[in-house]
Amino acid sequence: MGNKVVTFTEQQLDDYQDCTFFTRKEILRVHKRFRELRPDLVPRQMTEGQASSVKVPCECIEKMPELRENPFRRRICEAFSRDGQGNLSFEDFLDALSVFSEQAPRDIKVFYAFKIYDFDQDGFIGHADLMSCLTTMTRNELSPEEHQQIADKVIEEADVDGDGKLSILEFEHVILRAPDFLSTFHIRI
Repeated sequence: MGNKVVTFTEQQLDDYQDCTFFTRKEILRVHKRFRELRPDLVPRQMTEGQASSVKVPCECIEKMPELRENPFRRRICEAFSRDGQGNLSFEDFLDALSVFSEQAPRDIKVFYAFKIYDFDQDGFIGHADLMSCLTTMTRNELSPEEHQQIADKVIEEADVDGDGKLSILEFEHVILRAPDFLSTFHIRI
């Protein structure tokens, strides 16, 4: 009795619960998973400052079983990291797993999917982004000409305003027609 380690204060747990789609129990489970990635780096008890400043390198996060086989694992880390390099603080990690949870609404998932596919981070999915996506997904199993044809076809079909790139609204319109989007944009903790 009295030897229990308190990972977060009640206020921290309340704050995390308010800004994620997780229960307190799930938040503690996420912290456990985060700590398992680098126990030498991540403290058992997290102060507010440490929750946003202690960062686990992207290379460690990419090795998680849930991400290991995902060709977009690096882009997922980069999309959620505040440093843009893919290194995640606990709060970044919590945000990522919250967005990939079953409870996250579709519009939040669409926003982050767009962010992951927007390789050049210009707020649009252009031809170069599509080529990067195709290379990432197919691991060079298609020829450059096939990549070009697919990227051209996607722009042709989805670019409603004719500017040669996809806005988030045009991207959302395409994604909403994909019946398996919600079930595939998911990580179970």
